[in-house]
Amino acid sequence: MSGSTMRKGIAFTCEAAALFGTLDLPADGAPRAGLLLVSGGNEIRAGAWSGQAQMAARLAAQGFAVMRYDRRGVGDSEGMNTGFRGSGPDILAALTAFRDAVPGLARLVVLGNCDAASAVMMTAPQMQGVSALVLSNPWTIEQDEDGAAEEKAAMPTAALRAHYRARLANPAMLLRLLTGKVSIFGAIRSVIAMLRPKPAEPNPLARAMAEGLSAWGGPAMLLIAGRDRTGLAFLDNWDKRDRRIQTCDGATHSFVEDHARDWYLAQVVVALNG
Repeated sequence: MSGSTMRKGIAFTCEAAALFGTLDLPADGAPRAGLLLVSGGNEIRAGAWSGQAQMAARLAAQGFAVMRYDRRGVGDSEGMNTGFRGSGPDILAALTAFRDAVPGLARLVVLGNCDAASAVMMTAPQMQGVSALVLSNPWTIEQDEDGAAEEKAAMPTAALRAHYRARLANPAMLLRLLTGKVSIFGAIRSVIAMLRPKPAEPNPLARAMAEGLSAWGGPAMLLIAGRDRTGLAFLDNWDKRDRRIQTCDGATHSFVEDHARDWYLAQVVVALNG
């Protein structure tokens, strides 16, 4: 199903600050479900490479309502930017504004990428009337006392596995091994170190996210881009037996590749249709 769409602005308040967003709606007929799209990092509501705006338009053409907004202190919105950890009130205010603007939605889904996914997970227990969550590449990297993200010398274990899989599948790399230009014993040691299990001890941020998601108790998708270090770091801080995890091979952080963009949209549609 596809059809004409309409786009309009929306204004609402969060703790006395004026926030601004955008609604994408099907032009004909009442939408059967709605998606609240929460921006990650300090991105404006259009998203990286206008990806969120494009997704909203495609979903509206399929009969869904989509709302995206700038949180306090970002883009068009007033107030102080408190980062993703302080953005719970913004998410809750946006949900209320969305319901008021598009009454009668039978199903409401919340989507967040990167630290927006983390914020959604921690805010989830306070959400009312939300049917499902779509959480992609959740941010689990702790910050130091200066507020800067930790930069570890080693890549996440999952990223190392992906790195070595790619190298071992590369004919040029295999040729260097066979001709002695790369130490085969060194390569074997690296692979063994990579495969050695490490204690599954999630950091405090990941624990808070898991507790929020567990307390909420509703259905959720955990979508990971196969070439994204943020997503792969999440896997190192999460129970890999979680059946909600799905991975898109070859995708980067914002799912900008053609196959990744289509895959990502398809997962969101599944969540919207319930």
